[in-house]
Amino acid sequence: MHAPQSSLLTDGRRLHLHHGPIDLIIEVWGQNRADAYAAATGRFQTILQELVDELPTLRTKANATTAFESPTARRMQYAVTPYAADIFVTPMAAVAGAVADEILAAMAGATTFDKGYVNNGGDTAFHLEGDAHIDALIAAPLPGHIRVAADDPCRGVATSGWQGRSHSLGIADSVSVVASNAAAADVAATLIANAVDLPGHPAITRTPASDLSPDSDLSDRPVTTDVGHLTETDVDAALDAGMEFAQGALNADRIAGALLTLQSHSRHVGVADQIAFPERNLLNA
Repeated sequence: MHAPQSSLLTDGRRLHLHHGPIDLIIEVWGQNRADAYAAATGRFQTILQELVDELPTLRTKANATTAFESPTARRMQYAVTPYAADIFVTPMAAVAGAVADEILAAMAGATTFDKGYVNNGGDTAFHLEGDAHIDALIAAPLPGHIRVAADDPCRGVATSGWQGRSHSLGIADSVSVVASNAAAADVAATLIANAVDLPGHPAITRTPASDLSPDSDLSDRPVTTDVGHLTETDVDAALDAGMEFAQGALNADRIAGALLTLQSHSRHVGVADQIAFPERNLLNA
């Protein structure tokens, strides 16, 4: 495994941290930026190895009684546990968001700053104080933005879908979620995207996850590899299924809002005036 990499981007404002599958873009505003970046870089040195050390357990069905050593693993477990009694989910469903939360916490614990974010491939944790706010610009099927203000309880946003970085059991083009932190948004986006589905539909191609990634936490569960043309009735049915799951998560206070899209159709629950589609190049402010 190569050593963790750290560098400022050419704009001189943002920090890039990279190690294996983890790729972070970080920005902090204010005079303590250098101290925050030093804290982020320091915490980043061991975060991947900590997860690797506990990976076999992280890839198994979530269990609230499992004792993890890594604080990032504990964030993952905490995020997925509310869903584990009713559905198959492993802590890996929250890994990207949990890493973003952990690095942000390290920065906030080391110094003070009014405004900052950690973007882990689109799953993003925010820190805001006073009257600060962040606008996340959206580049996806439905262009738009999300504004997160300091008086808003939401501090995380995440996106999932069948064409994303991770395998999906569903057919959503994209599901974006706002929640209290990035780990909570990450798992919710994953599970809502899984729920947007049409089981057995002939236009949908699926492959066992283990055939694509032998060490996948989804084992031999069929994941979506292609979605052909769907009728409007089909799209409505799939989105209805996703909306039912999303509304349940909203009612249980697990998320603040979600936006679901499939083949140019969209649905939303919760803070629809704030939420849109965060994709990979996410943040400007």
